[in-house]
Order: sequence, then structure tokens, then C-alpha cells
Amino acid sequence: MSTLIALGAGIAVLGALGAGIGIGIATGKAAEAIARQPEAESKINKTLILGCALAEATAIYGFVIALMIIVMLK
Repeated sequence: MSTLIALGAGIAVLGALGAGIGIGIATGKAAEAIARQPEAESKINKTLILGCALAEATAIYGFVIALMIIVMLK
């Protein structure tokens, strides 16, 4: 049973992988956009930070679900 719990928690944390990839892609695109239009840097940074925060929130939700699986099912 503990193997299944660990497997479920591991799968729940996989959301962090997607969030990390998404934040990396967004940062790269923002750097490209700033290089093309330096005058729009503040607007691009605001959008980038908001997007990164939302992506990171999904990773945190996955982590919380993993902790709940481990604690509740033991």
C-alpha cells in the first residue's frame, strides 16, 4: 500500500515539471520580446511576472496534493 501512496504522490508532483518548462519558455520569449522592443520592457515584465506566478501556483497545488495523499492515506 505504501508503494501506491508514493506512486500517487510522485504523479501529483509531476505538475511541477510542466510549470518549470512553462516558466522557462515564458522567460525566453519575454527576453526575445524585450530585445525586439526595449521601450515595452515594463509592460512585458508585468505580464511575465503574472504568468510565472500562475504557473508556479499550479506546481504548488500539485505539491500540496502530494502531501495530502501521503498524510491522509497513511
